[in-house]
Amino acid sequence: QVQLVESGGEAVQAGASLRLSCVASGDTYNFGRTAVAWFRLAPGKEREFVAGHKPSGGATYYGDSVKGRFSFSRDNSRNAAYLQMDLLKPEDTAVYSCAASQGIITSQVRNWHAYRSWGQGTQVTVSS
Repeated sequence: QVQLVESGGEAVQAGASLRLSCVASGDTYNFGRTAVAWFRLAPGKEREFVAGHKPSGGATYYGDSVKGRFSFSRDNSRNAAYLQMDLLKPEDTAVYSCAASQGIITSQVRNWHAYRSWGQGTQVTVSS
């Protein structure tokens, strides 16, 4: 199992950009074959899928509310994944967490219950 640490969250104005990072440590030998996803949790709302990547097949998936504005990337040589967030809106305000797990199938990518490893989260606040 891997340990995940996120960073990069901060308070910004609407329209700004941020890049979140998620770095894995521990059992990272198979990181390149590990699905990684970003989820967010805002007060009073359910946990929402933001973006995710499944190495098998190489597909990247996005939540409808961020499609076209956010971009997922990963650098397996650094055991890291990133979330580039552009054109931020106040409704993007949330705690963003990365999650990782092996054995994720396509139908599970957007389901937070499927992921075994989680970071502590990083706060993103977007003001209007």
